Amino acid sequence: MSEKAPSFLDMMKNFTKDVIDYAKEGAPHVTTSQYNERLRVCGNCPHLKRDTMRCGKCGCIVEHKAKWGTTTCPDDRWDLIKKKAGVNTHKKVKLKTKDSGKSAHTKTSK
Repeated sequence: MSEKAPSFLDMMKNFTKDVIDYAKEGAPHVTTSQYNERLRVCGNCPHLKRDTMRCGKCGCIVEHKAKWGTTTCPDDRWDLIKKKAGVNTHKKVKLKTKDSGKSAHTKTSK
C-alpha cells in the first residue's frame, strides 16, 4: 500500500513555514555540493514521488526545497547545514507599494 500524500492544505502550511524561515534568515542558499548531496539523498528516498518530484512527507518540490539553507528534510535524511557565525546573509528585497506601484528597498531581518 502506498503512503498517502500530504493534503494541499498541509503542503501550503509546510511551504509557508519554510518561506518565512528562509526570508527571516536573509534567503540563504546551500552550496552547490550541499545541493547536489541533498538531491542525491532525495533521489534514493522511498518517500520521493518520482512522477512529480515532490517529497511524499511534506509535499515540497525537492529541487527547490533543497536549495534553501534554512530547510530540513521532514524525515531527517539531510545533514544539518550550519550557518557561519558573523556572516551577513541579509539581502535587499524590492517591495512594491500598493498605492504607487513604485519599488521600495528594505532589508530582511534576523
